[in-house]
Amino acid sequence: MDLNQLTNDPEAIVEADRAHVWHHLIQHKPFEKDIDPRIIVEGKGMKVWDIKGKEHLDAVSGGVWTVNVGYGRERIGKAISDAVTKMCFFGGTAGTIPGATFSEMLIDKMPGLDRVYYANSGSEANEKAFKMVRQISHKYYGGKKSKILYRERDYHGSTLATMSAGGQDERNAQYGPFAPGFIRVPHCLEYRAQNDYAGDSYGVKAAEAIEEVILREGPDTIGALCLEPITAGGGIIVPPKGYWEKVQEICKKYEILLHIDEVVCGIGRTGTWFGYQQFGVKPDIVTMAKGVASGYAAISCCVTTNEVFDKFKDASDHLGYFRDISTFGGCTGGPAAAIENMNIIIEEDLLDNSKAMGLHLNEKLHELMDKHNWIGDVRGMGLFAGIELVQDRGTKEPVDEKKVMGIVADCMNQGVIIGATNRSLPGYNNTLLFAPPLIATKDDLNHVVDAVDQAMTRVLG
Repeated sequence: MDLNQLTNDPEAIVEADRAHVWHHLIQHKPFEKDIDPRIIVEGKGMKVWDIKGKEHLDAVSGGVWTVNVGYGRERIGKAISDAVTKMCFFGGTAGTIPGATFSEMLIDKMPGLDRVYYANSGSEANEKAFKMVRQISHKYYGGKKSKILYRERDYHGSTLATMSAGGQDERNAQYGPFAPGFIRVPHCLEYRAQNDYAGDSYGVKAAEAIEEVILREGPDTIGALCLEPITAGGGIIVPPKGYWEKVQEICKKYEILLHIDEVVCGIGRTGTWFGYQQFGVKPDIVTMAKGVASGYAAISCCVTTNEVFDKFKDASDHLGYFRDISTFGGCTGGPAAAIENMNIIIEEDLLDNSKAMGLHLNEKLHELMDKHNWIGDVRGMGLFAGIELVQDRGTKEPVDEKKVMGIVADCMNQGVIIGATNRSLPGYNNTLLFAPPLIATKDDLNHVVDAVDQAMTRVLG
């Protein structure tokens, strides 16, 4: 049966999916009985329609924070078609016109960075960064400066190496043993401050907790520190004032490369091109994926300074160059889509919209907090927000994860898609997550918050 035949037979599509597709992050047992797998068939703007014709307002940009410019952008589809028809692919040992063009556009938005290494997923981009750090360690430090620090609650991917740098223990459960040389540092969520650090100095103290780990491990053994600019799936954690300044100072002090994972925050999510730009940070390595092409084609980038790049230019060492390849990093569809994606963001002033609508979303969520005592904390930046649900504001005891997911399900029944920390953080999967496309309007956001209001009333009382 060909695609056109299947498209005209929704039941056949559902049964083909049920029989053969292995979905991400889903327990499939319920599909054996009364529940059908969800099939999304069309999208326009912020709305998507499933195969049964139900309309949903998508407040998480494709379920995993990806479709930054919204659905149905014909110009991106045409750019991909034109690019892959003329030259679909060539391995990354050679360049392509879309690859060269997008690299120049991207670097223009990232002062202080110089080189773009193409791959096809966020996990892979982070793997490339880890490999760069390890190769630098072997070439210049006798293999000693090889440890990579990562932060509790941060997430960097689903491969074994990126899970070795994963700060979400339930995501990692049952997949070890992990790669050695990855060392965890404490989170920086002031709402759940560690070691009585809360207060005006919390940001600095949270950063100094990283320095304590560095001193414990030995500064001469640490090659890089890998952090999200704002912790995403770990609960939408905006680092407090003073944190990033101190982190930068610590990295310089001990000659540690600063690797910032912008897979979620990059390309306008926070109201600037990249999340790190909100904090005045100057990273050595930046990785990105998701919003780079808004999901229209697979692409990720590992971007470095020339100082990092130049460490791989020693022609006297026959093993001294970066001996890595990402096969589908050679596809032209990804950078072609990324070019149009960036042009749309510029032409439609979506960075400014993210800032303005982010302020509106924050205001509406605080109004919701005034109404529901179940909300312990509201946090976020730009069109990136979370509300942490608690049994009691005094004790901060988390709401049970099943109730949190009940709110998500209730919103879905209302035709609104939101997210939540789910089977990631033992005991703390209690945060609702919002990352709507950057095209969101006040009416869209009011609709989302109203749905959450109704869901919380029904599920929590």
